[in-house]
Parts: sequence; structure tokens; C-alpha cells
Amino acid sequence: MTTADERLAAGLAAEHAAVFAYGTVGAYLPAPLVDGARQAEAEHRRRRDALLLSASNKSQNPAPAEPAYALPFPVVDQATAVRLAVQVEERTAAVWRAALPDTTGEHRKFALDALVDAAQRAARWRRAGGANPGTVALPGAPA
Repeated sequence: MTTADERLAAGLAAEHAAVFAYGTVGAYLPAPLVDGARQAEAEHRRRRDALLLSASNKSQNPAPAEPAYALPFPVVDQATAVRLAVQVEERTAAVWRAALPDTTGEHRKFALDALVDAAQRAARWRRAGGANPGTVALPGAPA
């Protein structure tokens, strides 16, 4: 497996985890924010499915999703649900940012699009949680 393939596999793992996390996030959000969680989950599912299809087209056996993922903290209300959504997007952005130097062509575009998408979604979730500023200087960069 090449480094690019390893980076895409890490991206797939991040997308699996994001899909799982949004199931919890959505359960604690009020109606006005639920659509954002649904859209986020759908986008992570779309990206995950594209990675699975790409791997199968190359006759690779991608790692399946785990049966469950440990959340980084208990989610008990709207504030912690929004905090989890921000963290999911930040972690996903970091994985895709790390993929950029090792990918080329369509894979690099895929990674860049995923990074931008996660960064924009993290900013929306930060604003939903009342953070000011709602953005970070270098999305996906180590803090």
C-alpha cells in the first residue's frame, strides 16, 4: 500500500467515525439544528461511499466501519452535541489535510474538497455554539 493509499484509508476511517458521531449529535439538537446534522451525516456518508467504491475499483479491501466508536466526551445536551460536531469536523479536516502532500490528481482534489468541506462545516457548528470567532486560521492544522 502506498502512502497515498494509506492516507485515503485514514480518510475512510475518519468518515466512518464521523457518520457514527452524527447519530449522537443529532439526538441532542433542537429542530433548527437537526437539518445541519443530517446534511453533515449525508455528506460524510457520500464521501465514505466514494472511498469504498474507489477502493473496490482498485481491488483493495478497505477496513470496514467499527461496530461502535468511543466518543471523546459524554454528549448530554445541545452544547455538548455542538461541541462534538465541531470536534468531528476538526478531526476529519486534520486527516484530509495530512493527505494533501501524499496525494495527486483526483485523490488530491478529493482530499482538498473534503478538507474545505469539513472546515466550513466546523465554522458553522462553532457559530451555532456561540463561538467567536467562528473560524480558525489553518483548518486541519495541529493546534
